[in-house]
Amino acid sequence: MKNNISHLPNRYFILVVFALVISLSSWSCAEKKAVAAQNPKGYDLENPKRYSMPDILQEISGIAFNKGDNSVVYAQQDEDGVLFSLPLGTKDDKATKFGKKGDYEDVAVAQGWAILLKSNGTFYTFPLTETSKEEVENVKETKDLIPKGEYEGMFANETTGDVYVLCKNCKVDKDTKKTSGYVLALQADGSLKSKGTFQIDVSNLDKMSGKKKGTFHPSALAINPLTKQWFIVSSVNKVLLIADEKFNVISTHHLSSNTFNQPEGIAFDKDGNLFISNEGSETQTGNILRFDYKKP
Repeated sequence: MKNNISHLPNRYFILVVFALVISLSSWSCAEKKAVAAQNPKGYDLENPKRYSMPDILQEISGIAFNKGDNSVVYAQQDEDGVLFSLPLGTKDDKATKFGKKGDYEDVAVAQGWAILLKSNGTFYTFPLTETSKEEVENVKETKDLIPKGEYEGMFANETTGDVYVLCKNCKVDKDTKKTSGYVLALQADGSLKSKGTFQIDVSNLDKMSGKKKGTFHPSALAINPLTKQWFIVSSVNKVLLIADEKFNVISTHHLSSNTFNQPEGIAFDKDGNLFISNEGSETQTGNILRFDYKKP
C-alpha cells in the first residue's frame, strides 16, 4: 500500500484532517497568547499610530502634556536649550529658547511650570505661559540638588508637584542591581527643593523579560493615570518596565527595534493613552508613537 493519505478510508482521512485543524488552531491561539503576554495590559505595542516630527526634532528626547491634554505636545531635543510645542499630527512647531546649547534630556509640565532636565542633573524652570514667546525672560536654574551622574528621565506630578528623576548612570548604583531616583518638590515660585529618594530593584530584569538586558539604563518615566503604575522606558535596554506606586517591578516588556528606533520619552494623556517618542536615524524621522488604551 502506498503511504498516501488520500488512499486511506474516508473516515480515517476526515479524522486526520480534523486533528491537523485542531493542532493548527491550538498553535495559533498559543502564538496570540504569547504576543498578548508581551504587551502591557490595555496596550498593543505592535500597532501604534505614528506622528512624524519636523526636522528640528529629529533627535527628540523628552515629551510631556499639560494636564493630560494631548492636543499640544511639549518636546525636547538634546542639543539646544529650546522647548518645542506643537499640535500632534502637524509639523507646525513653536520654539522657545530658555538656555544655551547643551545635553538636555527631558521635559515635564506641572502646576503651570515647564521643567527641563540637563543630563548632568541641572534643572531649568519657567512659567509655561512663556512658551508663547521666542525666548524666556526669567529662567530659574537649579544645580546640586541631586548627586553627580548622568540623568535622562524625569516626571512631574500635576497634583502633588513632586518631581521624580531617575539615574541613567550614577556612581551609587555601580556594581548593584538597583537604580536610584530622587524626588524634588516644586515650589509656588517655580523653584525646586529636595524631598526624598527611592530605588528600583532590577535584579530580575533578565529573568522577567526573557532576554539578556544587562545593566538597566532608564531613559524616561511617567505615571499611568488609570492604574497609578509607573511606566519606565530604557532606550539602551529596549525595554518597558512597569512598577507599582512604590517602584516595585511588576512586569517588563521588550521593545522591538522594528517599532522603536530609539525610545527616549514617554507620556500619558488624561484618558490613559500611551505616547513614546523615538529619536530618528539616517533612514527614519524622529517620531511619537501613540498606543490607545483598550480596557482588558
